[in-house]
Amino acid sequence: MTTYREVLGDPRFRLLFTTRTLGIVGDSLRITTLAVLIYAGTGSALLSAVAFGIGFLPQLLGSMLLGSLTDSLRPRPLITAGYLLDATAAALLALVRMPVAADLLLVGAVAVFTPVFNGASSRLVAQTLHGDTYVLGRSLTQIASSGAQLLGLAGGGVTVALLGPHGALLVAAGLHLANALAIRLRLPDLPPPRRATGSVLRQSLRGNGDLLRRTPVRRLLLAQWLPSAAVTGAESLVVAYAGARGFPAGGYGFLLACLPVGMLLGDLLVGRFAAPATRERLVAPLAALTGLPLLVFALPVPPPLCAAALLAAGPGFAYALGLQRSFLDVLPADGQGQAFTLLGSGTMTLQGVGPALLGTVATFTGTGPAMAIAGAAAVLTALWIATWHRPSRPAAASPTAAGAEVA
Repeated sequence: MTTYREVLGDPRFRLLFTTRTLGIVGDSLRITTLAVLIYAGTGSALLSAVAFGIGFLPQLLGSMLLGSLTDSLRPRPLITAGYLLDATAAALLALVRMPVAADLLLVGAVAVFTPVFNGASSRLVAQTLHGDTYVLGRSLTQIASSGAQLLGLAGGGVTVALLGPHGALLVAAGLHLANALAIRLRLPDLPPPRRATGSVLRQSLRGNGDLLRRTPVRRLLLAQWLPSAAVTGAESLVVAYAGARGFPAGGYGFLLACLPVGMLLGDLLVGRFAAPATRERLVAPLAALTGLPLLVFALPVPPPLCAAALLAAGPGFAYALGLQRSFLDVLPADGQGQAFTLLGSGTMTLQGVGPALLGTVATFTGTGPAMAIAGAAAVLTALWIATWHRPSRPAAASPTAAGAEVA
């Protein structure tokens, strides 16, 4: 069985993995610090919340309009430019006093390009690792991403306290600059999988259209998007739920930590100890697990049971590991980067839309029932996945299967 040690033994993956992890720490630090800075300057909770989420929604625009760059430009200068852009944005926020609207516009503009750079990195990982090594590499990346987000968000407060918000933003800029140097000096200057022909906009729209017209690709994208959006929507209501139930002050923080801890455990256990065929057989059951525990919120359950439900839902997110090989198999060889760009931006976008939808539902039903509805939506998605998903046979796992049906 493949081990994490073997995956990390590949120098190219190790470089991409390390820089992506440090980049997430830097992004999380920038997000937290900017929200603190804007709240301190304006006293507006709304503007602070907008600052926290402004980097998500524009990613869909970048994916739709610029996604073809991922497969038509050389990855080394493309990824290097991405980290330099992030470093420049963080440095500008730290050193230049701008109106709040300009700060938000800057972060949103950078977010438009983010999926292109991340898609190029994901394509290189898919080309570097093969078979179950690739799946385990994705597992390791998800574990590190969750940990990096927790570190960046939690460490942001400490960094701001020690260095002040401007100093914390300079730390974020330094992390991105170090990543740019590492990629420029250590990543081979590989050619792109295809030559650019015509305008970027036309290629991007046509490429996304081609991907979404493929039934297997569309199914696998939705399967990876929908449970995450539903559970993120439920997670966004935890603070309001704890307040409405009269839980102890600060108790919502403990509840919010339960879901990511469960996710880390699930990725570790399923990624490291489940055989490839077992991971693929567990896709639908694990997807259902993301939603089933949330059904308890329909009742006025005590805080320990709320925490247990969120903790139990977390490991279900490991269902996505069982879809990785199938997803890679159905992608066209010269469009993998754009597909990963679409996957990432769609995830981010729906994680922004989910809270808005569930927040609207909560105004009519209350927070607890709305969280239970989100859990039911995740379970229904799992049942839908079970109707078409079948574990891939090893013999069929090849890039030539790009147009084959998954079911």
